Amino acid sequence: MGFSYSYIVRFRDTDAAGVVYFANILNICHEAYESSLAASDIDIKEFFTKPIVAFPIVHADVDFFRPIFCGDILIIKMIAKKLGNDKFEINYEIFAQNMLASKANTKHVCIDASTRKRTDLPGYIISWLDNLG
Repeated sequence: MGFSYSYIVRFRDTDAAGVVYFANILNICHEAYESSLAASDIDIKEFFTKPIVAFPIVHADVDFFRPIFCGDILIIKMIAKKLGNDKFEINYEIFAQNMLASKANTKHVCIDASTRKRTDLPGYIISWLDNLG
């Protein structure tokens, strides 16, 4: 099913050449990720400030196919999938002016927030993944 998120590129997202600074694409993708969690009725405040488990990113990559400029309206399409009992990945396609401008991927592991050791994905994340698969 996936999830779509709209984002207007701000001046702060760009570099001296007037295009989106490469690292900011991951910030934009993370904003889409947070929005997808909220859309699945996951309490964002609790998720990020008082977690029992956490989902750190252990890998990220981005490919660029065309420049993205200040004022562009982006559509970020997300698909997530479970990779094992304790990990998942999110694939992002970033469209500007109805053209694929970039692709990104993040891989996350589930850890116990207090011990920092890997643990199984909780049910609410498995449900979220099922909705985004």
